[in-house]
Amino acid sequence: MNISILQEGRALEVRAQGRRVRFHAIWLRDNAWDSETRAAGNGQKLIKLSDIPIDTVIAAACCEGKVLKLTFAPENKAVRYDVDWLLAHAYDHDRVQQKGWIDSRVEPWDRAGMPSPPVGSFAEVCASPQALHDWLADLARFGVAKLEQGPVADQALMQVVDLFGYVRETNYGRYFEVRSEVNPTSLAFTRQGLQAHTDNPYRDPVPTVQVLYCLENSVDGGDSLIVDGFRAAARLRDEAPGAFDLLSRYCARFEYRGAQGVILQARRPMIELQPDGSLIAVRFNNRSAAAFTDVPYADMEAYYAAYRRFGEIIDDPAMAVRFRLNPGECFVVDNTRVMHARTEFSGQGMRHFQGCYADRDSLLSRLATLRETLGE
Repeated sequence: MNISILQEGRALEVRAQGRRVRFHAIWLRDNAWDSETRAAGNGQKLIKLSDIPIDTVIAAACCEGKVLKLTFAPENKAVRYDVDWLLAHAYDHDRVQQKGWIDSRVEPWDRAGMPSPPVGSFAEVCASPQALHDWLADLARFGVAKLEQGPVADQALMQVVDLFGYVRETNYGRYFEVRSEVNPTSLAFTRQGLQAHTDNPYRDPVPTVQVLYCLENSVDGGDSLIVDGFRAAARLRDEAPGAFDLLSRYCARFEYRGAQGVILQARRPMIELQPDGSLIAVRFNNRSAAAFTDVPYADMEAYYAAYRRFGEIIDDPAMAVRFRLNPGECFVVDNTRVMHARTEFSGQGMRHFQGCYADRDSLLSRLATLRETLGE
């Protein structure tokens, strides 16, 4: 490893493991891990940025194996850094990303790329940290995963959520029944087929994880379908960049009016991007779309053409993975990404699912802690 102080101490160059990266002095000082800067137990910062002198520079630097030791002036403060940590958090790059780029930890798919969703055994993921890690890793990577051989019991889906997080209670309760009703508050509670959609786009924030658990499925039809919204958005971007731009630039509006006292409204783009252009969410639900009022008159016709084309891509059979859930099976989806649908089913027999919502932050937290524990 070689190091060089640059710009009169305002920056540092590190050459290690075949890489050359630079760091600013203020960034290095702000990311110090000494006991005066961060709490040992939780890593939270103990100082404000204004506590760091505005004229901070690197006065001295040396290497001790894989440890970098820096001294900052005017504080005369010595800080040690793990070089592997620095390289993992390097920001010295010139990325030219296509608008709508997708995080490398996520793998988009269609039916050809993923003929069936990843599957875990309920008993194994409950008993084995490694099996749970692998199942959650698939869920984070593909945005969907199934569990098989679970209990056929009321509220068994709560045991699924307990594996990684907490139930998010809504006006539907901690969980809801999915079966046909005489006077349904939602088309989900009928025998009709449903277009692929993300759930509850009218909420702010939207539930980021959904669990659907099968207790009975003796009807003809009623198969489940899933579509990767990220793959659909990327396809739209590649085929019709102007359409992609319209759906990511302007907010759509969504609304739900259920039982008395429930009016839920939200405005978000159908294709949501971070400021750096990365794709972070898809919201698509024809049943809950309200009147669009955030699109200028000059762009409204083109916006509707883009909306139509996005729907056609989502409806393309080549995009959908189809499967049937049997009693004791469930699937979990990242509701900011993966759309789910079902085929129409007959009035004979019974199709009884239970559903609930959770949030992705707890899922990713559980996955991260398992990775540390298992040394992944």
